[in-house]
Amino acid sequence: MLYQRSSALFQEAQRVIPGGVNSPVRAFKSVGGTPIFVERAEGAYLFDADGNRLIDYINSWGPMILGHTHPAVIKAVCDRARLGTSFGMPTQLETRIAELAISMIPGADKIRMVNSGTEACMSAVRLARGYTGRDKIIKFAGCYHGHSDSFLIQAGSGAMTFGTPNSPGVTRGTAQDTLLARYNDMENVEQLCRANSGAIAAIIIEPVAGNMGCIPPAEGFLEGLRTICDREGILLIFDEVMTGFRLARGGAQELFGVRADIATFGKVIGGGLPVGAFAARSEIMDHLAPLGPVYQAGTLSGNPLAMAAGYAMLQELDKDPNIYKRLDEKTSYLKSGMEKCLAEAGIDHTINRVGSMISVHFDREPVTDFTTAARGDNQRFRDFFHGLLAAGIYIAPSAYETWFITDALTYEDLDLTIAAVEKVAAQL
Repeated sequence: MLYQRSSALFQEAQRVIPGGVNSPVRAFKSVGGTPIFVERAEGAYLFDADGNRLIDYINSWGPMILGHTHPAVIKAVCDRARLGTSFGMPTQLETRIAELAISMIPGADKIRMVNSGTEACMSAVRLARGYTGRDKIIKFAGCYHGHSDSFLIQAGSGAMTFGTPNSPGVTRGTAQDTLLARYNDMENVEQLCRANSGAIAAIIIEPVAGNMGCIPPAEGFLEGLRTICDREGILLIFDEVMTGFRLARGGAQELFGVRADIATFGKVIGGGLPVGAFAARSEIMDHLAPLGPVYQAGTLSGNPLAMAAGYAMLQELDKDPNIYKRLDEKTSYLKSGMEKCLAEAGIDHTINRVGSMISVHFDREPVTDFTTAARGDNQRFRDFFHGLLAAGIYIAPSAYETWFITDALTYEDLDLTIAAVEKVAAQL
């Protein structure tokens, strides 16, 4: 495939946008080469500036569960746009989508709309601190909760130390209130809780990690976190920006049968438009302004375009209970096909999958946390990525990102993908 137009557009963009992109992973730094500039999308496909058609396995990083430009979502957005795009005032539509979302989210009484997953997680942590009167939080290495200062933290020198900033601009004072734990390591969490007894407001986690590849929680891990939080008076926050409404109607909470105190959501709840939300039971949510003292606000929160798209998306998911079965079956089919190809080529690999989230790691050992994810052969992943791209298959341009499957994918698309993996594997 030729990408001359994308290359020219990238050069043009670099003159006026830092790095030529408005979000770093788009720059292809992890895999090398030139980012693909998209012209349009439909169903399971992207169409780039050079006229190439690509089978899409990132789906706007998760929200396109129904596929791109789904008729119900597009109609809802167009109909709302004709009535006005933003008011900064309440609309009935906000209540309608809140009612529908709460009916789907386990344990939630109220929900607050924001403008991104980052804002949702940032606000959830602030709410947890205000509710508990405590300052510290525990997050897990390799989990990404947006680019708020509290979350841009790397490991200290040992299990008992505080984290340190991993981005300039994040103060050490901010880092002192963030404790870093190892994903799937219950004893490590227990150690942090013992060393900071009575000081921890919240544990925030991706119940299925999606930012070190797809990494499932170990058996009993989420249940163990729930037990610790109940014992210590800590709020458990599930970051369901990726998993919410994707893994099940009620997200990871429904899939694993573990209740979070606060759940955060992102693009899915806006049908792919910029949006986020956080939800909890009333006693927690009523600490938010204007009812309570914890301040959170946003001029465009609950904007009518995102609410219209999200309401249409959630209605489609709500009325089609078989969609999760179809997504699971398609992703399982893809996993089996890729495993066969890579095994026959003699390539060390591990493929992790939960529902319609999946990732390929070029290492034969189990991938269960950030340390094991980092062991993978990144050069082999780069070759794998570019080989698939040349065959018209677009996967996440990083070994540390999950793929997302859409219901719009056909089995013909999956077979084309598996055939491409077989061809690429023979050359790795």
